Amino acid sequence: MSGALGRFRFMAYVVGVGLLGLVVAMLVKYIGGNPGMMAVVGPVHGFLYAIYLVFTVDLALKARWSLKGTALVLLAGTIPFVSFYAERKVVESVRAERAL
Repeated sequence: MSGALGRFRFMAYVVGVGLLGLVVAMLVKYIGGNPGMMAVVGPVHGFLYAIYLVFTVDLALKARWSLKGTALVLLAGTIPFVSFYAERKVVESVRAERAL
């Protein structure tokens, strides 16, 4: 399970940073009137989020999480800074061998 946890942790950080980049790109688009950055960052974040979803489901199946716990961790990648918090909680629960 350590491989699944490592993959999840990596993608949680990548998606968290990517989401912050997406917020910056949205600000540049809507406040600055320049959609160029959003055209690049948006699809890249979407692709990385899809990988995050796959790795999260893989870990959830191996750690036997509840459907609710899995859904909450999946949604964590959509709110700025929450993926970092969720990553900490997931690591704590997996290391303690507790299901979410």
